[in-house]
Order: sequence, then C-alpha cells, then structure tokens
Amino acid sequence: MPRILVGSVYFQHLDPARWAERQPFPPLGTLYAAGTLQAGGHDVHFFDAMIAGAVTDWNARVAAVRPDIAVLYDDNFNYLSKMCLAAMRAAALDMIAAARAAGARVAICSADAADHPDLYLDAGAGAVIVGEGEATLAELAAAWRAGGEDLSAIRGLAWRSAGITVRTPRREVLRDLDALPPPAWELVDMAAYRQIWRRHHGVFALNLVTSRGCPYSCNWCAKPIWGQGYAVRGARAVAEELARLVRLAAPDYIWFMDDIMGLKPRWWRDFAAAVEELGVKVPFKCLSRADLVLRDGAVEDLKRAGCDIVWLGAESGSQAILDAMDKDLTTGEIAEATARLRAAGIRVGHFLQFGYPGEGMGEIAETLALLRATRPDELGISVSYPLPGTVFHDRVQSQLREKRHWDVSSDMAMLYRGPYTTAFYRHLHAYVHRDFRLRRAVAQLRDALMGRGNAGGHLRALAFIAYCGVAIPLSWVRLHLLRLMPHPAVGGTGAS
Repeated sequence: MPRILVGSVYFQHLDPARWAERQPFPPLGTLYAAGTLQAGGHDVHFFDAMIAGAVTDWNARVAAVRPDIAVLYDDNFNYLSKMCLAAMRAAALDMIAAARAAGARVAICSADAADHPDLYLDAGAGAVIVGEGEATLAELAAAWRAGGEDLSAIRGLAWRSAGITVRTPRREVLRDLDALPPPAWELVDMAAYRQIWRRHHGVFALNLVTSRGCPYSCNWCAKPIWGQGYAVRGARAVAEELARLVRLAAPDYIWFMDDIMGLKPRWWRDFAAAVEELGVKVPFKCLSRADLVLRDGAVEDLKRAGCDIVWLGAESGSQAILDAMDKDLTTGEIAEATARLRAAGIRVGHFLQFGYPGEGMGEIAETLALLRATRPDELGISVSYPLPGTVFHDRVQSQLREKRHWDVSSDMAMLYRGPYTTAFYRHLHAYVHRDFRLRRAVAQLRDALMGRGNAGGHLRALAFIAYCGVAIPLSWVRLHLLRLMPHPAVGGTGAS
C-alpha cells in the first residue's frame, strides 16, 4: 500500500500579523482531503503547516514518512489562502521540491495553483487539482496507486502529457455534503492547538463548516471553488459532528468557517434544536449577511444555538459603493441586523474594505458614520484586493502593478491604481481603528459613571481618551495630506 503524506500549505508563522494573534485553526479543507483518502483505503499521514515552526519541518516529515505520494492541499475554507500570499507560494514550491527530491509524486490543490498551474507543474508537481478537490484527489490517488500515467479521464486536473499542459473538464461540484467522509480529526495534534489557545486566550477553539459556496454575486469576492451555487449540510449532521469533536477534543469555542452561514431558511432553527437535543451547545462565531440575519426568528435561533458573535460583510457605509460591488444589500439592512443582534446579546463584527473604485472622501465619511451609528463590537479592515477570476480583477487588470500579491495578510498595499495611494490606506486603516477604539473607550467611561465595569478598565479608558484627543485630529490632518499624494506610475511596485 503506498504511503500518502497530505500537507496544508498555509504557514501561519510566515504571516506575522496572524502569527502574533496566536489563533490557529486546523486546516479543515486539508483534513477533508485526508479523510477522503483514508476512506479510499490509503495509508495517510499528515503535515500541519498551520502550527509548523518552519517550512523545513515539511522536509523532516517527508524524511520520516518516505511517502510515495505527497499531496499539498490548501485549506479552501481559510479566507487567507484565497489571497495567494507570496510567502505561501514560495513555501509551496519549496515543499514540492523537497517531496520530489525524496522520490514522491506530488499533487497540489490550491487557489494559486489553479490560477497558475504551469508554475507548479514546472516546479515538479505531477498534477494540479482545479476546483472542488476530494473526488478528483480520490481518483488521482487510485490512478497513481495503480501505476497509471494517463490522467485524461480524471476531471478537474491540470497535468503534463509529453511536455504539454493538459486541462481536463471541470468536475461538477458535490451537492450532498453529508455523503463526504468526515475530516480526519484524529490526525490533528490537538494538544498543540490546545496549548497555544489556552496560553494566549484562556480558551480552546476549533473549527467546523456547515456549507460550501455562495449564491451571491459580489464582484470582488474570491473566485468560488464551488461556482455560484451552494450546498448545505444537514443541521443534524453538523450537530452530530460537533458532538464528536466535543468528545474528541473538548473545545471551549467553535468557529464556523462558512463564507456565509445560514443560507438555507430555518437552518439555524433546526441546528439549535439538534444542539439542544444532543446537549452540545458550544459558544461559536460565524460569518453571515445582514439580510439573512433579518429573516423572521433568525436572531432568536442563533442565540438559542449558542452564537457568540456574527461577522457581517458590511464592506462600506456608502450605498453607492455597495451597489457598485453588486453586494445586493443596503446600509439600512446592515444597521438593523447589527442592532437586532446586539439587542439579543450577540456580539457583532464588521468587515470593511476601502479603496474600491469610485470611493472618495465622501464615501469614506459615510463608512465612518455607519460605524459610529452601529457601534459593532469588532472590526476587520482591508483594501480592495483584485483576485484573479473576479469581475473586479478584470476591471482593474490594466492598472495592476508589478506587485500582484501581498507578502502577508496585513500588507494593505494597493495592487492597482485605486482612488488614493497605499500610504493613504495604511494610515486610514490606523485612523479608523483608533477612532473605533476611542468610541469604545468612551462607552467604557460612560459605564464607569453609571457604576458598571472595573476601575482599572475605566482608568485605561480615560487615558486612551486623553491620548486620542490629540492624536485623532492630527491623524485626520495627515490623512487629508496623504490623499493629495500622486500615484506611482503603472508598472511600479505600488508600495508608496
């Protein structure tokens, strides 16, 4: 029986901002791939880049396992992998070289490899999996196990035949997600994850997924692996997997990694009922949309299921920008969903992006006004990032500069000629976070005056308010000066 080494390719230690957060999650997409191979009767071993100390740890794992086949399988549920960070590309190419040097055949499944298969085939990969990967990987592993060289009958591949890159037809996406073998959770070093989480946060968090795909048409969003359709797991099946995970690892917290949770009407209601029946209610966070949260009973069902925080893709406080993005949401829906969740005791996070074409200072001011009015509990900010395969990328392709990828997820570099320069958006990022923290400090001080909260927190809030009284006006002045900076010429690095 051939030995197969399955490895993830997102090394958190190569992404400094994420590494500093110390919030690692097992690579769920990779674990689904490993589980599929196990179900096919293969001898499967695992390498977890998320908690690896260095890329060379892969070399040591290859030497220990001596695999016949090495599979590099990106965690396609991790939004960071969709950004195709340059550091991760370099790591993946090094991993291919190490596996090939050890005599293994190599397959890779990642967004970057699907967009640039020749880069990875040139590096020594024998096949690039394009699209949803489990069924394709199962057929590929079986073919290589049988000594097959002709891969033309396997859908969803890019490979070389007589030195020519061959692409087979795209595979239809899976509709019955509950038919998939479960993730190979037993391969995860739960003790290592538990130690990191407990040491830095006092809780142990793990991740699950309830769906694949997204039916919406936001024109900047990552090219979906699963097309514009979507598939949803049964609510009972998800609750049962949660119960198995509780028995295996006893997590204190769960992150549901879906692009959008709650797509199917009444799914949250059914999940809440199953969780209550099985007695496995665990606090969780999820990502969703304001209009889904506003469905009748949705907030109550989320509360009953154990939801701690819902992250909403607010993106902008300007309706004109939301419409330009094809977001199919209104600022009013974002505000109302935030209010309903907070009234139910569920925290709210807002994802925002700046720099979309057509956004000027007026639209930025509208976004700040939305934040100040809705007062979300958490905030995530990025600049518009042109991902290959999106309508947005096609629109700005002629403006792309020499730098096409961020090195790390906190880069904030403008990769195209946006409304303002990279320096402007990096300072805007800092300004908005400072303004956000100021208003939270004011709320803490207000609590102090009403006899709520702890004294130490109040003193820190007062000190921060005093600091911001000087820093924020100066920061606003600098922002207006930065907006006057000229753009670098197209073809430059875009790092100004």
